[in-house]
Amino acid sequence: MGHDNYNVPTPPNNDGTKYNYDEVLMKSIMFFRAQRSGKLPANNQIPWREDSALNDRGQNGEDLTGGWYDAGDHVKFGFPQASAVTLLTWSLLQYKDAYQASGQLDDMYDCIRWPLEWLLKCHTGQNELYFQVGDGNLDHNFWGRPEDMKMARPSFKVTSDKPGSDIAGEYAAAMAVASMVFKDKDPAFSAKLLNHSKQIYTFGKTYPGIYSQSVKEAGPFYGSDEYKDEMAVAAAMLYLSTNNTQYLTDAESFHQHGNQWGQSWGSKFTASMVLLYQITKKDVYKQDIETTFTNWLPGATGPDAVPYTPKGLAFRTKWGSLRHAANNAFMALIAAEAGINPTQYRNWAKGQLGYILGDTGRSYVVGFGVNPPSHEHHRAASCPLIPASCSHDFYEMKYSNPHVLYGAIVGGPGPNDEYDDVRSDYVRNEVAVDYNAGFQGAVSGLKSLHLRNILD
Repeated sequence: MGHDNYNVPTPPNNDGTKYNYDEVLMKSIMFFRAQRSGKLPANNQIPWREDSALNDRGQNGEDLTGGWYDAGDHVKFGFPQASAVTLLTWSLLQYKDAYQASGQLDDMYDCIRWPLEWLLKCHTGQNELYFQVGDGNLDHNFWGRPEDMKMARPSFKVTSDKPGSDIAGEYAAAMAVASMVFKDKDPAFSAKLLNHSKQIYTFGKTYPGIYSQSVKEAGPFYGSDEYKDEMAVAAAMLYLSTNNTQYLTDAESFHQHGNQWGQSWGSKFTASMVLLYQITKKDVYKQDIETTFTNWLPGATGPDAVPYTPKGLAFRTKWGSLRHAANNAFMALIAAEAGINPTQYRNWAKGQLGYILGDTGRSYVVGFGVNPPSHEHHRAASCPLIPASCSHDFYEMKYSNPHVLYGAIVGGPGPNDEYDDVRSDYVRNEVAVDYNAGFQGAVSGLKSLHLRNILD
């Protein structure tokens, strides 16, 4: 079976850069479109996706339709989803010139608005916030399209009795940064986001707690062990959007100094140190950044040094190895904008993105570049066009997915650059909204640097 060849016009590489950043940005935004749940808009541009999960409800019947499916599965996990929205929206705040010049600005607003509308729906009471729709175990036993799901889709929330400051902080951060990017585009939406952000932040601050300890019945997915990182980022973003110094005081008190493991859906002190340095220019945050990136850049020694693959990928962990490199590349680019080791950090970020885009002789981005993955672990992309039936048989099929999941980055290679494009290898071939967020942010940063004649 071949791919369906719906027409995706590739924008010309007017920049003359090694990789066509306009094409990467366009296709990454397409990936997020393919992840949409709920009633799709009339201009749905993914022909193999239709309306799905139209009965997603809260525990009291609240409408929880919409949002994004997390990965190759069909659970809506609010924690990594909000984390992805924060990074994506931050990239639009920081590198709007890149989205504008690539012709993707309107599509980018549309891209982030979809999950933001869902995050707002999840805020069903002052101290009540839904963070998951779907049962991870039931869901993972089903190989088929989201349009065909029949299993129960329970929903889970944090409350004052079962608090989750990590969830609250991440939702508040996403909404606060979005309130800034929508300020001129849609003032009413911007004001709504800011209002909800403040309320959710107050909930997180008033009722401290870790969501995966409070609501164990949601299952062992995306467990959290800290909430101060999310609250620090939320407070910093709220300070930037309101100028209220109480938020800055809070952000500084929540932040944890020293070396950081990396930026991810569960670990955000790298983001808070970069934000706090941007805002305050205090040496203590510069030290945090330099300590962390000294360990991330090649040549580091000691127990905190990040190892490298033979071909040059900073290899943090086998789970989403590319995602961690891309997230930290994005952080390095923003730190560079604030004046910290700009040449070194930018060149390092460009090298990590080059690895993902094809420097080793293959692309890790579906539908882009040379020899890209075509067996990514993604149920909907692996199923034939509706109305043909789809089943677990398609999980084992040796041929490429019938649909091109344009723009998705896969989990990535092992510590020796080893990689097989096999659907059943979900460690290396899973895709996820949090995988693409920092990646797309970093690409927008490289495009912006090229526009400003700082980096080729």
